[in-house]
Amino acid sequence: MNVTVTALWRHPIKAHGREALQRVALEVGKCMPWDRHWAVTHEATKADGSEWAKCINFSRGASSPRLMAMTATLDDTAGFVTLSHPDLPNLTLNPDSDGQAFADWVKPIMPADRRQSTGILKVPGIGLTDSSWPSLSLLNLQTNKALGATFDAELSMDRWRGNIHLDGLEPWQEFEWVGKAIRIGTAEFEVRERIERCTATTVDPLTGERDYDTLKSLRENFGHKDFGVKIYVSKAGEIAVGDTVEVL
Repeated sequence: MNVTVTALWRHPIKAHGREALQRVALEVGKCMPWDRHWAVTHEATKADGSEWAKCINFSRGASSPRLMAMTATLDDTAGFVTLSHPDLPNLTLNPDSDGQAFADWVKPIMPADRRQSTGILKVPGIGLTDSSWPSLSLLNLQTNKALGATFDAELSMDRWRGNIHLDGLEPWQEFEWVGKAIRIGTAEFEVRERIERCTATTVDPLTGERDYDTLKSLRENFGHKDFGVKIYVSKAGEIAVGDTVEVL
């Protein structure tokens, strides 16, 4: 059975919405275009937009689970993002100038006992992923199915906030690719490391409510807290839904 790309996703504002793509052009040493291009600051943020910063500096689903139910649509040309959430009216904004409007909009779904969002920042040329190097995340549908079976449930892939979804692998087979190179479409990648997960993955991405303790199940049933792998673009090219994957 061929290993194929079933979905492509980008997250224009880190932890605040996801958007499906059909195809994307990638550059060497870069994240997926517009993925985690911006991030949301909070009251204790030390990041100033001059360099990559750790996720603790930003508002995210681990501490504010209702954020996980957000979706996004980016106008690549104008740079405007439209955010949607089941408990809020839609908001269209320019993240570079409308940070206060965003903070006012998101406040009703932020936990009162957590640090409140204060604005939006970016680091020119750098995606604010959870790794200090320019990464994309690759996820295996069958791994998700195996984890879901421990709850006797079907888990949404959206809870993992990945960039590339694959089918045609055995559960956990993607871990065997670490240290190897792969080709998708006309692009090539180094598979660098497994992704250790946080409590954001315990949230239903449709409702923003915690449902399944994914971390406990990963530990107890599989001996780790990892899901998916991080990859690095080593050869520029285009990838699309339906492309096959080749291990080089």
